[in-house]
Amino acid sequence: MAKNVGADGRETWSSSTGFILAAVGSAVGLGNIWRFPGVAYDSGGGAFLIPYLCALLTAGIPILFLDYAIGHRYRATAPLAYRRMAKKTEALGWFQIVLSFVIAVYYAAVIAWACSYFVYAFDLRWGQDTLNFFVGEYLQVGDPEISTTIVPAVAIPLVLVWIAVLVVIALGVTNGVQRINVIFIPLLFIAFIGLVLRALTLPGAAEGLNALFTPDWSALADLSVWIAAYSQIFFSLSIAFGIMVTYASFQKRKANMTSSGLVVAFANSSFEILAGIGVFATLGFMAHQASTSVGELEGLTGPILSFVTFPAVINEMPGGTIFGVVFFASLIMAGFTSIISILLGVAASVSEKFGLSSTMSAILVSVICGTISVTLFSTTSGLLALDTVDQWANNIGIVVSAIAMAILVVWVYRRSELLRSHLNAVSTFKVGRWWIAMIGIVAPVFLSIMLIDKLRSLIMDGYEDLPQWYLGLFGWGTIAFVLVGAAILTMIPWNGRDKADFTPWPPLGDRAEEEARR
Repeated sequence: MAKNVGADGRETWSSSTGFILAAVGSAVGLGNIWRFPGVAYDSGGGAFLIPYLCALLTAGIPILFLDYAIGHRYRATAPLAYRRMAKKTEALGWFQIVLSFVIAVYYAAVIAWACSYFVYAFDLRWGQDTLNFFVGEYLQVGDPEISTTIVPAVAIPLVLVWIAVLVVIALGVTNGVQRINVIFIPLLFIAFIGLVLRALTLPGAAEGLNALFTPDWSALADLSVWIAAYSQIFFSLSIAFGIMVTYASFQKRKANMTSSGLVVAFANSSFEILAGIGVFATLGFMAHQASTSVGELEGLTGPILSFVTFPAVINEMPGGTIFGVVFFASLIMAGFTSIISILLGVAASVSEKFGLSSTMSAILVSVICGTISVTLFSTTSGLLALDTVDQWANNIGIVVSAIAMAILVVWVYRRSELLRSHLNAVSTFKVGRWWIAMIGIVAPVFLSIMLIDKLRSLIMDGYEDLPQWYLGLFGWGTIAFVLVGAAILTMIPWNGRDKADFTPWPPLGDRAEEEARR
């Protein structure tokens, strides 16, 4: 398949469908399957859908539109797009890209676990004691330390994951990223619908759904429930860390951006609700088998749900082998489409900054990421390091990025009206000035509350009883690494595409934009 190239010489998606499937592939990831159901259950059950929908409409979709507007108007990955918008904001772009680099490094390890468990599902190799198998025999988890002991069962699939990522990214936007999403996303939805239908036929499924959807209306008065809703929407849409800016930059000049964004946002939320139904119908079966209630079960969210609780359910389920194979194949597809979106932004940014070919950049970035990933996360300390880095990268790094993006665009450089005009010039669904209020006031206010709450918790209470030196190294050290990396990359002179030869389209006659370009 030949590459699609736009009038400006930039590679493009072959169609809006290709872009939408790729964006859905980025948004629908592991967190949709193992995070949303548990968060909903802990946050009021059916009542949680009200703050969830509010968060989607007031923060998720508006910030998604903001990412789209920046990427599509300035035709570049986050660092160069921000630089073209206003020179001093380049550092924010690099903050997002270095953050993506960090997330990719540990995210690949979880995909490797899913690959191992996909193989194990054929003979239910995890046995009856699924917890001890996961943390003991498989991951060989030890004390919090910096371990150099490689676990072959993790390292081998992890290397294979990085080889696959390298191949897809090196093939480019059309032949690599788009093609894999066109195949994987329909398969993922078909597979997961099959899992849900099977789960609904299990004894106890109704009790599981009642546990998930029975509303606790008093939860709506709890601020933490609203924070949880904004947190879930925010983390599940792949916004504010450069991914959607990059994806939008590969859209054709005349592309219906807002309508595509609505499809992506609602497809992502639909999958989360579908995952909630499947997960809790399955947990209802597990509770039925144990003659207990869903509320008495442990491991209702995160990796423990996928790699401990679900294998235990599969052991008891008629036809469990088939269910397990399809479930872990779904995890692989969801994770893989997300990681290639993360790495595409990193590789394309390096290509633009240093003037490298897309293939050379893909090889360089994948080799560096893969080496760090195998070195840190295939060891006996990999699980603890991964969990710690993930907490700080997601709950601190991405939230800081979004707040900074909203403040710089709306209040400091006042580009919100220009970007709104751009979206309306190329899209059928027009956004009004309400959009500026959402990205400039509502979203940053809720995100700031989230950030303050999480900072207070991490500073005062620590995390998972881990020693302070460990949290300092893998937690706060992650944020320091992102900040220093962003500063260094910003100071390096541009050897590739800069903004001098770029003219935004369509011309909107914005004087501030012209001055920024000069």
